Amino acid sequence: MTLYIASSWRNTYYPEVVNHLRKAGFDVYDFRNPPSGDPGFKWHLVGEDWLQWSPAEYREKLHHPLAERQFQNDIEALRRCDACVLVLPCGRSAHTEAGWFAGAGKPVVAYLPEKVEPELMYKLFTAVCCSLDEVVQTLTEKTSTTP
Repeated sequence: MTLYIASSWRNTYYPEVVNHLRKAGFDVYDFRNPPSGDPGFKWHLVGEDWLQWSPAEYREKLHHPLAERQFQNDIEALRRCDACVLVLPCGRSAHTEAGWFAGAGKPVVAYLPEKVEPELMYKLFTAVCCSLDEVVQTLTEKTSTTP
């Protein structure tokens, strides 16, 4: 099973999740180190003033070559991966990715390693897990029951 790990650059749990799932035998897409060899994308690479962009500037910057390249890396991975692990805390992009998986009918497991504000719509997901062992168990069960 190939996994897409949706999270945030600021998430301190992310490297542990990637390593744990790889050790458990899963093929994991790591957006921080995409297989293309590109460095992971950060908005400050597009413009140092990225936090001050107007809505129109933000819309324009979505077409910057660096943004386009990383988007292609990520969208190709979304299409290729069998399931998504949403690692909290995280932001809008990670939730958009998890929503894409749910909408595509692919399994989504939310991993909550710490207290978070409850979200009702996590009921769309396959499971909400509180430990990495629970994530592995859920994904392993999903693999063994999928035709």
